[in-house]
Amino acid sequence: MAGPLDPRLLKRATATRGFLVAVAATGIVGACCIIVQAWLIAQAVSGVFYAGSIDFDGPLAGFSSYLWALAGVFCLRAGLSWLNSWLAHRASASVKSQLRTDLMAARLARPLDASTPSSTLIHLATQGLDALDGYFSKYLPQLVMAAFIPLLIWVVILRQDTESAIIIAITIPLIPFFMALIGVTTRDQVNRRLKYQTRLANHFADLVTGLPTLQVFGRARAQLRGLRETEGRSRTETMKTLRIAFLSGGVLELLATLSVALVAVTVGFRVVAGELDLTTALFVLVLAPEAYLPVRMVGVHFHDSADGTAAADAVFKVIESSLEAEAEVVVPPDLGSAEICFDQVSVQYPGTDRPSLDNLSFTMRPGDVLALIGRSGGGKSTALSVLMGFVAPTSGTVRIGGLDLARIDLDQWRRQIAWVGQNPGMLRGTIASNLRLGYDQASDDQLREALDRAGGSELALDRTIADDGEGLSAGERRRVALARALLRIELGGAKLLVLDEPTAGLDQATEAQAVAAVRAAGVGAIVVSHREALLKLADEMVAVGEVTHGADA
Repeated sequence: MAGPLDPRLLKRATATRGFLVAVAATGIVGACCIIVQAWLIAQAVSGVFYAGSIDFDGPLAGFSSYLWALAGVFCLRAGLSWLNSWLAHRASASVKSQLRTDLMAARLARPLDASTPSSTLIHLATQGLDALDGYFSKYLPQLVMAAFIPLLIWVVILRQDTESAIIIAITIPLIPFFMALIGVTTRDQVNRRLKYQTRLANHFADLVTGLPTLQVFGRARAQLRGLRETEGRSRTETMKTLRIAFLSGGVLELLATLSVALVAVTVGFRVVAGELDLTTALFVLVLAPEAYLPVRMVGVHFHDSADGTAAADAVFKVIESSLEAEAEVVVPPDLGSAEICFDQVSVQYPGTDRPSLDNLSFTMRPGDVLALIGRSGGGKSTALSVLMGFVAPTSGTVRIGGLDLARIDLDQWRRQIAWVGQNPGMLRGTIASNLRLGYDQASDDQLREALDRAGGSELALDRTIADDGEGLSAGERRRVALARALLRIELGGAKLLVLDEPTAGLDQATEAQAVAAVRAAGVGAIVVSHREALLKLADEMVAVGEVTHGADA
C-alpha cells in the first residue's frame, strides 16, 4: 500500500489535483473563520465577565453584534463544509470512473491473464473502488488541512501566549507518531480483509459457474460447508478491522484530550495568578482544540480510506502489469505479405508445474492454411492465444514479418485477424447485432448472405440472444461466429482467419457449408480442429504436444 497520498492517484487521476487545490483554498478560508470565531467568542464572553451582566440595551449592546458576527461565521463554515463535500464527491466520481476505464482497458489488453480472476476484477471495479468515497470525502480533505491549519493556528497562539504554544508544539507530534503505529497495523489488517473478501468472491463465482455440474453429480450441498467457512473467515477479518478502528479512535481522542487539558490547566493557573488576561486565555482555550483537531481527524478517517486505497492499490497493480508489456510499439506488417514464425515458443502459467505450450516452432507463409493438430490439452488453443497477443510467451518469440510480436501494436495487429473460438463470445441483443461486431456498417442483406454461407440459413437475424449467448445452441453460436468472421474478412479488411474447433457440434451437411465458406474466404488461416473435413484444407499440419494416432491421421 502506498503512503498517505498515493502519487499514482495524482498521476493517473487528474481530478485529484484540482480537488487538492480546491480543498487547500477552502481550508485556508476555514482556518481564518476558526480564528475569527475564537476571537469573537473571547471578546464576547470576557466582555460579559468584565461588565458583570448582559444588557443588550446598555453598555453591552455590542454583545448582540458579536452574536450576529458569530452566526455569520457559522454560516460561512457550514457553506465551506458543503463545498468540501460537493468537491469530494465530484472528484471521487471522476477518479473512480477513470480508474474503472483504465482497469477495463488493461483487462481487454490481456483478457486471458490468469493472475486476476474475473470475480476479483468485478469486486475491485464495484465495491472495491466505491470505498474511495471515504478517501476523498473524509480522509484526503483532513490530510490537506492537517498540513497547514495546525501551523497557522500555532502561529496565532504563539503571538498571544508563548507558553501555550510551546506545549502545543511538544504534544502535537505525539498524535502522528501513534497514528503511524496504528496505521501500520490497520494497513496489514485491511490487506488481509481484502484478500479474504476476494477469496470469498472467487469461491462464490466458481460455485455459480459449476453449479449445473455439481447438481448432476449430487455434490452441490457438499460445497455449502466450504462456502460457510470462507464466509466466516471474511466476517472474522472484518470484525478485526472494526475493532482496530474503534480502539485507535479512542487512543487518538485520549491523546488530544490530554494535550488540550495541559494547555487548559496552565492557562487557568496563570489567569488566577494574574499573569494572563481573561480575553487572551479564552482566545487560546478556544483555539487550542482546533490545532489538534485536523491531525486527530486524519487518524480517525484513515480507516474510512483504508478499504478504498487497498482496492486502488490492487487496481494499479493490474493496470501497471499491462503497461509493463506496452513498450515502444510499431505498426504491424501487412499479413497479406508477411510470414508468421513461432520460434521455440513455450507458455507456463503461474502456479503450474508444467508448460501448457512447450517449444512450438513453425513458419506460416502468407495465404497458407495451417492446421495445428494434437491431443486435447496439448496447447493448441494456447498457441492461438499467443498469436493474438492475449498471452505472452514464457520463452521463445513470435515474429510477424521479422518483427517481434511483443513490439507490435496489438490493437492494429488484431484488426487484421478474424477469430472464431471454441466458445464464441455473444452479447445481449439479436443475431444481427452480434454479426455487426465483425463489421458495424454491414447491411441486413450482407448479414443474411454471410450467415447462410456459414450454415445458418435457418437462423433469423432478429432472433433475440441473452447474456453470454443464452438462447443459442453451441453449434448455432459457432455458425454466428463464423459468419461474423467472414464479414470481418470481406468487409472489415482482416487478412488472417483464426479458427478453434469451428465445426464442432455441427452435422455433416452444415459442416460442409462451413468448410466451403472457409475455403472461399481467400485469406490465410490457422485452424485447430479434430475434424477431417477441415484438416483436408490445410497446406501444412503442425503437431502440438504429444500427437495422438488419430490426430496424425
